[in-house]
Amino acid sequence: MKNINLLYSALATLILVGSCKQEDVKLTPPTVVPPVVVTPSKGSADFTKFVAIGNSLTAGYQAGALFDEGQANSLPKILSTQFSLAQGTTLAFNQPDINSVYGYYGVAGDKVLGRLILFDADGPAGPKTAAPAPVGSTGMPSPYSTGGTLPAAFAGDKTKLNNFAVPGILLGQALIPDTGNPASPYFNPLWARFASAPGVKSILEDALAASPSFFLFDLGNNDVLGYATGGASNPAIFTSETNFQSQYTTAINTLLASNANLKGVVATIPDVVTIPFFSLVAWNAIPLDAATSTAVNGGFVGYNGVIEAIKGNPGLLTAFGLTPEGLTARKISFSATSKNPILITDETLTDLGGAFDALQGAGAITAQQRAALEPYRRVRQTKSTDLITLTAGSVLGTTVGGNPQLVNGVSVPLEDKYVLLPSEVAEIKARTDAFNTIIKAAADGSSNRVALADLNAAFTSLVTNKAGIYDGITITPSLPPPTGAFSEDGVHPNSRGYAFMANIFIDAINAKFGAVIPKANIATYKVNGLPVNP
Repeated sequence: MKNINLLYSALATLILVGSCKQEDVKLTPPTVVPPVVVTPSKGSADFTKFVAIGNSLTAGYQAGALFDEGQANSLPKILSTQFSLAQGTTLAFNQPDINSVYGYYGVAGDKVLGRLILFDADGPAGPKTAAPAPVGSTGMPSPYSTGGTLPAAFAGDKTKLNNFAVPGILLGQALIPDTGNPASPYFNPLWARFASAPGVKSILEDALAASPSFFLFDLGNNDVLGYATGGASNPAIFTSETNFQSQYTTAINTLLASNANLKGVVATIPDVVTIPFFSLVAWNAIPLDAATSTAVNGGFVGYNGVIEAIKGNPGLLTAFGLTPEGLTARKISFSATSKNPILITDETLTDLGGAFDALQGAGAITAQQRAALEPYRRVRQTKSTDLITLTAGSVLGTTVGGNPQLVNGVSVPLEDKYVLLPSEVAEIKARTDAFNTIIKAAADGSSNRVALADLNAAFTSLVTNKAGIYDGITITPSLPPPTGAFSEDGVHPNSRGYAFMANIFIDAINAKFGAVIPKANIATYKVNGLPVNP
């Protein structure tokens, strides 16, 4: 195969990923109805001691980190504020404060990085659009240049906590002490930092020790989310339906058995593949100029020629179960007149390794040519049905080992962890539906002690309609300000998005327990900040 003489610097300048351009949304203004004056009431619920159990969505995690402002606007904190109105008194709601302005996102060299913000790395005049980047990234102005801080042990009173949510945990990790044991593969340092007895007591045990009168239990998202955001590349973190059934039933039964008067609310799992994390990087995110596309196409002349050779050999087609049409779809071509699909490996495709070997054995290609074909045994270019992760935005167009001929997504297939294939999307949706059936059954079988907040239906409606108007303002299922309800990580809501979620829980609680809890005014909660320039 010919060498690919790419001008990497030119290519990198042309590739636009992680775009934060706001989609135009046309809305019909709602009919103005005079407000009905009602007296807040707790109904048959008792919010005296409200306790929350969950993961990052309940901890106040947003923009890729746990930080002060995010915790102050966590889902259960917002709920507690509204519960106080219904209870008729100001309720205490204590959280394991992180005490960090920007939190912890990761480490780059010797620098701790903080939460994500929208950063226009090449400035307003540059060709790239603003994209999420961690605080402390090269080129960021003050105060963002300082970076974040490492999480420290919680120094407050652990006996007075109300929020036991831990970012990153699976459902089963709430039930086992090992989540606080550093020697265990289930260890989570964000739990150990405020656990009463790390490695000895579970999250659920500590939550019950707080003697709740009402609980929020919102676990299960990570049992599909982690698998999805990792491009379905790690089945070990994709909880089985059987295990989810056992773990969820155990958790809810344990909660209800602890106190005959205890009531609570649970939530369905939203369809994770509809979050911005899977839509901000387009499947055809590779723009090339004429010179670069010509060079790239020249590099694939050998590969495409081999595909044609296999198509013209009936013996090979039969031996490996191939069709001419299927092989044609696997040829690689780039254009200078439109944005190009991304080169990926599709493990559902028939492996062409055997056919390549057969061509070498027949003398049609050399051993050197066969070796050059090895990375392309299952490659194709993306289609509109493929979902590209937001994290791919920092990889597409970069070189492998500094070699300008090896460009991710162009001459080198994008890694599996950055792509969801249609079959994987279907698998994730099916598992989510199964989990939601289990969650609903648990609520239905609680003798009217557990309300069900249907987050899945609410977010599906928002995504389908592309926007909604609440409290006189528009919110959209994306992250660009001023309407985006998701934070800069494309996964977690921002403060306004959490207020939107809180109102879904309030509707469910009001309906189940005859309460009159006023909804949060989402217009009073912040969205993401405008892009920052160098």
